[in-house]
Formats: sequence, structure tokens, C-alpha cells
Amino acid sequence: MKSHTEYLWFNTQKRRELVNITDTIEHIVHSSGISEGFCLVSAMHITAGVFVNDEEDGLKSDIWEWLESLAPYRQDYRHHLTGEDNGDAHLKSLLIHHQIILPVTDGKLDLGPWQQIFYAEFDGQRRKRVIIKIIGD
Repeated sequence: MKSHTEYLWFNTQKRRELVNITDTIEHIVHSSGISEGFCLVSAMHITAGVFVNDEEDGLKSDIWEWLESLAPYRQDYRHHLTGEDNGDAHLKSLLIHHQIILPVTDGKLDLGPWQQIFYAEFDGQRRKRVIIKIIGD
């Protein structure tokens, strides 16, 4: 079994942003030389996440509204007593989750017809990273 590891770095322009990373992950899988296995994509920060869904503007707006309804930005989070102001970002990350595992078949990501990979930033405008680890043969 072989493994391949790469890191992606992000410094988003906005505090909250969705970045489609599908093409980048596909390129990394191809360059790994692994034809059958799995690809882990994991945000290495507690105020970011990774998920799979459709690249459609209405849906992305719905996702933001859903997240805001479940974990709204507020001034009164106890976490803010530490001097931070990103309590909602931590909660949004729990809802989206920080990692995904994707199948690799014949040297390519084995995604469904509409599936795309997104990096979700909930407290951006600073440098953060994502690890990509591919294992298989």
C-alpha cells in the first residue's frame, strides 16, 4: 500500500466563504499515482470544514442560511469571554464537520454526477490549511 500527502493553504478574502476545491483534489489524486484507494480531505482548523455537495448558487445560499439559523453569530457566546469573537464559527464547523473520505477508482475520484468538494471557512482572513492524504495501491 502506498500513501501520498499534500497540504492546501487558504487565506480567504472574507470571514465566511465556500471554496470549491474539487479540481485541485482531483489533480492531487492523479499525481499521487494511486489507482485504487481512499482520499482523506481534512480541514486542520476548528473553525473550518470540508463537505461534498452540489455547485449551485441557490443551494450554497441555503446552506449559509441553514448554518446561520442553527449557529447564528451572537455576541453572548461564552467562548467570547476568552477574547475571541468566533463562537459561531466553532459551532458551524461541528455542523459541517472537518473531514471527508472519498473513494479513488482507476486513479480518479469516484464522485457522483453532481458531487463537488468544498472547503468551508467560518472565520477566515487568516492562513489555514487542509491536509489531503491518499492511501491505496
